[in-house]
Amino acid sequence: MKERSNFSSKIGFVLAAAGSAVGLGNIWRFPYLAAQYGGGTFLLIYLVLAVTFGFTLMTAEIAIGRKTGLSAIGAFKKLDRHFGFLGIMASLVPIIIFPYYSVIGGWVVKYLVTFAQGRTQAAAGDTYFTDFVSQAGEPVAWFSIFLGVTAIVVLFGVEKGIEKVSKVMMPLLVLLTIVIAVYSCTIDGAGEGIIYYLKPNLADFSAKTILAAMGQLFYSMSLAMGIMVTYGSYMKKDNHLENSVRQIEIFDTGIAFLAGLMIIPAVFAFSGGDTSKLKAGPSLMFITLPKVFNSMKFGTVIGFIFFLLVLFAALTSAISLMETIVSIFMDKFHWSRRFTGILVACAAMIMGIPSSLGFGVLSDISWRGMSILDIMDFISNSVLMPIVAFFTCIFVGFIISPKVIADEVKETDGTFKTESMFNIMIKWIAPIFLVAILVSSVASAMGWFTI
Repeated sequence: MKERSNFSSKIGFVLAAAGSAVGLGNIWRFPYLAAQYGGGTFLLIYLVLAVTFGFTLMTAEIAIGRKTGLSAIGAFKKLDRHFGFLGIMASLVPIIIFPYYSVIGGWVVKYLVTFAQGRTQAAAGDTYFTDFVSQAGEPVAWFSIFLGVTAIVVLFGVEKGIEKVSKVMMPLLVLLTIVIAVYSCTIDGAGEGIIYYLKPNLADFSAKTILAAMGQLFYSMSLAMGIMVTYGSYMKKDNHLENSVRQIEIFDTGIAFLAGLMIIPAVFAFSGGDTSKLKAGPSLMFITLPKVFNSMKFGTVIGFIFFLLVLFAALTSAISLMETIVSIFMDKFHWSRRFTGILVACAAMIMGIPSSLGFGVLSDISWRGMSILDIMDFISNSVLMPIVAFFTCIFVGFIISPKVIADEVKETDGTFKTESMFNIMIKWIAPIFLVAILVSSVASAMGWFTI
């Protein structure tokens, strides 16, 4: 049997896993939710949940991957044959997400090129984005470019492709985020936004804020997608698992925090403190922010840097999604990386075209007001991921026991400093959180109530 690929170093693993966690959700979803749910209050709750709820789930997934040396499709079954279904469910998540995520990645490439050409005023136009996505050919072309770049990295493998790219893109992403955050905080009128974002207000504390923070954390850290199981399977035994998870969390949470400093003060200054401008989804990144950049001094340069860092974030996450799918099929059918990578890229292209055309020629296909892309996002993020994470907690907490995970964490030096917290979270608290996320997400989509 061919020896399994590994990350060559601890920092390589951390940067690759952090790159997976840092994606489009950190750049636009976190600032939007922070603005909507009380700014500093949301930020404080998010940080508390990151070191408890998020740490627990990520530790469990990475440990399962490293212990079994398999991707999700085989890892759960190897530990208990009755839970093979969980590996299948976890494997479905990246298969659904990767095609439509690459469609959005193509939009980012389009805007990066637009700002590189100095067409800032055009990008700020009221109908620029809708005119673009409603076309048939151009969005598919940009989608193909983004998908092609992702595939090339994955085809080079774990060490020569994913690790090398992550070691370059992650430090650059951090640097660019800091540059724009500092600039945004120095804009005239940004002070009010900074205070709102950083100062907690107990009046904003509510169950809705907690649910929103839990949901964002859950999606932001690449949990329940099979990604951390797969990356864990590439992790060497001499890498301290607990410390690595903490470092991944620092990267992920740090970028999300800086994204808030990039966007909230700038939009506050642009809109005169109107938080309604911080809308979710494409409208923030592709409609509101170009208008903000157009109103700025050096807006074209800042806009170009912003979409460059968004592209890095999108690519690192897309690479992890594709690698997870490739690993699943390689483990299941023992195909070569080259054949599997090309097959996955072609399948993603076919699956992604409906999402790309869903705002134009296929716009009549919708459900409860959601486009094809939104439907795919709802199925994967709002339904499958909470279910997979819930059963993972049950699997670890009551089937194989938390001790199996703890022993894997202790493999390096015999320590697991937060073992007591992990045991309580995985068995009792995290499952309750996940049921709450699932119920609130589905209820919101069905129109029963909105969080």
